[in-house]
Amino acid sequence: MDKGSTQRYIGAVNGVVLCVDRSDANVGLLEGRFWHGFSEEPVPVWHTHQMVREMERFFDEIRFPFPSNNMRSFTDATAAQGRSQEKVRVMADEVMLQKRGDLGTFIIRVQHRQNSSWQGRITWVEEDRTVNFRSIWEMIKLVESALDTVDPEDAEEEAAW
Repeated sequence: MDKGSTQRYIGAVNGVVLCVDRSDANVGLLEGRFWHGFSEEPVPVWHTHQMVREMERFFDEIRFPFPSNNMRSFTDATAAQGRSQEKVRVMADEVMLQKRGDLGTFIIRVQHRQNSSWQGRITWVEEDRTVNFRSIWEMIKLVESALDTVDPEDAEEEAAW
């Protein structure tokens, strides 16, 4: 951690480090991987929607942050028991913070899952800047704007770092 850096920390069990290698907002391309403390292997990412689905799956697996509304399920109770196993951290935050993407690296801390979306904080590691976000859409726009892939027409609507 840099001495002047106050934003480069994970800070929560559900914190992830998103490493972006390629990006094209026009087609939803967000290629790279994200790391979390419960696996020594990264979760590959090749599309924005796939990234959101995989992160949502991760949050569901560790049961944090707990969603304010759940999907209905018509499966039996034994299927649900497989998801409730306790997870064990296998990667230290310091190791995760060493991971980098070719285009950009972001520390994402989802604090709440309310109104079928996420609310939290995102840190752009290369610039050591942290911004709060109120929805998944806003978080994606922050990543896109940091990677400079947002269309000029959307610049007025994008969230600023």
